[in-house]
Amino acid sequence: MNRPYSARDHLPAALYCAADVRAMDQQVMHNEGISALQLMGRAAEAAFACLLQRWPEARSLMVLAGPGNNGGDAWLLAGLAQAHGLDVQLYSLADPARASSEAQAARQQTLAAGVTAGAFNGELAADADVIVDGLLGTGLQGPAAADYARLIEAVNAHPAPVLALDLPSGLQADTGVAAGAAVRADLTVTFIGVKRGLLTADGPDLCGELAFAALTPLALAAPAAGERISWHRLQRSGQCLPARRGNVHKGDFGHALLVGGEQGFGGAILLAAEACARSGAGLVSVATRPQHITALLTRCPTVMAHAVNSGLELQPLVMCADVLALGPGLGQGSWGELLLQQALQADQPLVLDADALNLLASPAWRCDFAGRTVVLTPHPGEAARLLGSSIAAVQADRFAAALQLAQQYQAVVVLKGQGSIVAEPDGRLAVCSDGNPGMSSAGMGDVLTGIVAALLAQGMNAGAAARYAVCLHAAAADVWAGQHGRRGMLASDLAAVVQELVN
Repeated sequence: MNRPYSARDHLPAALYCAADVRAMDQQVMHNEGISALQLMGRAAEAAFACLLQRWPEARSLMVLAGPGNNGGDAWLLAGLAQAHGLDVQLYSLADPARASSEAQAARQQTLAAGVTAGAFNGELAADADVIVDGLLGTGLQGPAAADYARLIEAVNAHPAPVLALDLPSGLQADTGVAAGAAVRADLTVTFIGVKRGLLTADGPDLCGELAFAALTPLALAAPAAGERISWHRLQRSGQCLPARRGNVHKGDFGHALLVGGEQGFGGAILLAAEACARSGAGLVSVATRPQHITALLTRCPTVMAHAVNSGLELQPLVMCADVLALGPGLGQGSWGELLLQQALQADQPLVLDADALNLLASPAWRCDFAGRTVVLTPHPGEAARLLGSSIAAVQADRFAAALQLAQQYQAVVVLKGQGSIVAEPDGRLAVCSDGNPGMSSAGMGDVLTGIVAALLAQGMNAGAAARYAVCLHAAAADVWAGQHGRRGMLASDLAAVVQELVN
């Protein structure tokens, strides 16, 4: 099997908020003694080089320039393109008098070079090979204004591919949210530091391919606002399971007990158990409803399957386990409540997902896990219930929601979704850049639960297990999609790929 190397693995690990990148801009200018106009020139040159590499046959450009420094980059790129012999059409919505001084300087330099700017009258000319989006930069905090929204909609309706400068206009750099109209780019070139919003929520859908231009050879001192993680990066940095020596036995790799499978939901706990075993746990036990035992043993004969009808029947199984995982198919009835109560009273490392999280969100179950190794793996709906919020509020700032959960529950949190986020109580945030839309199918979260449990059983700490599990899960889905396509991917397809990857 080819080890997965994703389309984002050329990017650096550090992720930044927009304010941090603006401070880094100042560092570059101070350290190298250059002006803002010169820094814009570097950005324009880097973006134009990417444009020529991506579309070498392009002969005509349509350049859209806004009022800020993002627009200044666009003005200078237009001048470069014209000097290179390309036909350039430039549209600017900005009142020159209200533009930043740097953008005004870029505009004046480009006009002096012979580029002319036109007014947007509701339609864009059809004869462009590539559109360059320099309308709105990192300062956008809400929906684009009406005149910009109309131009953005015209861009999205145009047949030409789009190159976005720094980030697609309409996308919020810190959250990855497009609150209104937003450019759908084919290629985005981001400068100085990778904005964390490019990798989660709406970001990956809007930015297309993603290129990075540092614009300086010097190292910059700035606190990162997150870390990009992927299967390839964790492997290269040694954040993975160690090779197994020969003089070992199954007890050396931990005993995971997975609990779930209320009546009618036996498949969920089966998927979790198989993923746990394929991820390397030495022993896997399952506590489930009696009617699921036959199917479980037929699919996974190596699993120790136990029929339980009460919390008291679960208690001796808990005492024998090294790690507990609850949630897949657990249900929110009295059976699930009794089993969750036993797990919460124990002290082993714990993974909670699905209905275990829905129960935990009830006021009577509220608690924190300070002093215990716990991983919570909510999707946005479960996260909203845990926070007493709404899905829209969670998705409006996935980073803030994940961090709030981690600190409120004193647990490591995996907020699932496009660009899954791993948050730790000490404030660390990581975004997985692997994965694909084929994972939007039933049972995928159950597989992730099993993987996390297996890694904890093999001795990983909670943060490392969550990061590794998220990337392993996503990489397995990418491998499967590369071979079979995204549509119709089943959670049950991933276990065999997971087993190959961990080896």
